[in-house]
Amino acid sequence: MAEITLSLVIHNHQPVGNLDVVFAAATDRAYDPLLAALERHPTVRLTLHYTGPLFDWLGYHRPAHLERLRDLVERGQVELLGGAYYEPILVAIPTADKLGQIQKMTTFLRETFGCEPTGAWLAERVWEPHLPKPLAQAGVRYTVLDDTPFKMAGLRDEDLFGSYVTEEEGHVLQVFGNSTALRYAIPWHPVEEVIDWLREQARNGRGRAAVMADDGEKFGLWPGTWELCWGTGGWMERFFAALEESEEWLETAPLGEVTATRDPLGRVYLPCASYEEMMHWALPPDDFAALGRVRKELAAQGRQDVLRFVRGGLWRTFLARYDEANQMHKKMLWVSGKVHRMPAGEARDQALEHLWAAQCNCAYWHGVFGGTYLMHVRAANYANLIAAEELADSASLPGASAGTPGAWARVERGDLDADGHQEIVLNTDRQVLLFKPSSGGTLVEWDWRARRANLLNTMTRRREGYHGELLGAAQEGRTRLPGEPDDAPDVVRVKEADVHTRLFHDWYRRAGLLDHFLHPETTLDDFYRGQYGEQGDFVDQPYQAQVVEREGEIVLHLVRDGTVWAQALPVPIRVEKQVQVRSAADTVTTTYRVTNRADRAARLRFGIELNWGIVGGDSEHGILRVDGRSCVLADRGEHSDVSTLAVGSTLPDLDGTVTLQLGHPASLWHFPLEAVSQSEAGFERVYQGTCTLLWWDLDLAAGESWDGQLRFVLSAAPPAQPGGNR
Repeated sequence: MAEITLSLVIHNHQPVGNLDVVFAAATDRAYDPLLAALERHPTVRLTLHYTGPLFDWLGYHRPAHLERLRDLVERGQVELLGGAYYEPILVAIPTADKLGQIQKMTTFLRETFGCEPTGAWLAERVWEPHLPKPLAQAGVRYTVLDDTPFKMAGLRDEDLFGSYVTEEEGHVLQVFGNSTALRYAIPWHPVEEVIDWLREQARNGRGRAAVMADDGEKFGLWPGTWELCWGTGGWMERFFAALEESEEWLETAPLGEVTATRDPLGRVYLPCASYEEMMHWALPPDDFAALGRVRKELAAQGRQDVLRFVRGGLWRTFLARYDEANQMHKKMLWVSGKVHRMPAGEARDQALEHLWAAQCNCAYWHGVFGGTYLMHVRAANYANLIAAEELADSASLPGASAGTPGAWARVERGDLDADGHQEIVLNTDRQVLLFKPSSGGTLVEWDWRARRANLLNTMTRRREGYHGELLGAAQEGRTRLPGEPDDAPDVVRVKEADVHTRLFHDWYRRAGLLDHFLHPETTLDDFYRGQYGEQGDFVDQPYQAQVVEREGEIVLHLVRDGTVWAQALPVPIRVEKQVQVRSAADTVTTTYRVTNRADRAARLRFGIELNWGIVGGDSEHGILRVDGRSCVLADRGEHSDVSTLAVGSTLPDLDGTVTLQLGHPASLWHFPLEAVSQSEAGFERVYQGTCTLLWWDLDLAAGESWDGQLRFVLSAAPPAQPGGNR
């Protein structure tokens, strides 16, 4: 036995719905070069993990990559790690789906590569103490976590050169700690420094096993890493050569082999955790900044004894911070329940595939590598949820067993987003509309089944913890565009020189059918910046709800008696909105009544806001037509006397429009919703949707009402040829 074993675990992942160009770039710049390096260095042995979406793409577009991988597996150079097929955060999905997804991956690896995985990769290394039970039930013997939870449990770096046993209700699992020192050193520090570190650890005790587990994309896809790893830097080639030259005292071995041949070092019970950066990103903005300062100060003081107990938030905190991520997550749970109630058969199998694909983790959280702000990733999850729910709904209808469920409309009620308040779902064979009476009576999800699209797939503009870093750098002249030199300390990379001027934050959730009473001097620019006078208490306040069901028709009636401060005086105002949907219909009819309940006249500016989540809306594929005149969906604009408005997309598989016909001509404001996000390449604007506000100036006498109507018509274009990865 060598003095020390190095177990490298490389995790390759692309989310469901990511762009084909990203899959291709990652394969060309990271995944293929790694296989080539392994082929050149046959004594370097390691563990690889590929997620299901990546396997699917490679099988269709790059089957040769899988053939090369199979050869490496067959000769024992590569161990393939199992896990949940579509890379969900395991703690966030039902147990039946945990077991189903792990079994799917196990079956795929067995049938494709002839191997039987004994370990599992945990997405984002998110750990909670109950996980040993479902993992063990799925046949998993071991997993790898970051060293962070081990240190929280009282262990130190020198204690982590091997596995520990943990359990839940007697179900046993071995867990390895991923070395932060190695993760930060590979491939950023000189090869000689990494080898020296390993040699030093070997001197501290024979038979130790060091583990480095990290993303494969950092070996070529991240900015600057292709040149470092495979170009003139040649880091990986020199590293593999150095490993081979050190075989007298250093061996490389897959993690499964270490598990099978070495006893655990002891027993451990780990707290809820992920990797250090993830727990930092999970915190609210002020706490994010505070934790950064604390960690920096403790590191400067050399207080590693304290730092190992300093932690951020839990992964689940993202569901508290982002209403949209929480809604998608709870929609997933809702649909999972429907799918698992389906009778066994082909339809249920198809629904499970869509459900599991929608559990892909990237759209449910945000960090430098998270995808909540990537609209196309959110859209892919919704597309799969909509498809799964349609199959489940159809299976539950009369006539389903004969394959003829027909047209239908029904109401569903429940606390869908788990906030303690009941939501109302208007569900038909064509559409699904989800309303929150407790918060403005707003429409928060509108699923168009024919296009498998949530038309309101937007994100509210929020303050993020890293925005302070951007503002500080801009004030001090430390921002640099791509290609500009690092000619100052603490340079901050930006993709646009003025990106810091786009930090606008919303005080309410962007959704549909939001009811505004604006100060009469409010301008489009005020509203765009979120710096305007809201004179009513309707936007996010509760409405009373009543539902009437008739044959093939549902009518939802929402009403609120609130107050508008008009002419510096409180005016009691009633807003009533009625939403009507029908079976076998691609229309939604909404009628409004605004009533002045005061004993005096009132002058009001009443507006109805709709936020459209149209994929491609920031490109030439976005459709915006105002009374037949074409505009740019992602631009700011204002129009008067508008009678019709159309929004949509021309992208394949998503092409179609929503046309809005107004009972009374209105003024229209529209503008893009953009997040200022931080990525590996720097700060950038990311399109999240388009806001449209229709408004009217109303002069209402005492007791007088104003009636308006909005009629929506969904028009799907003829099916196009299949597009890229969905």
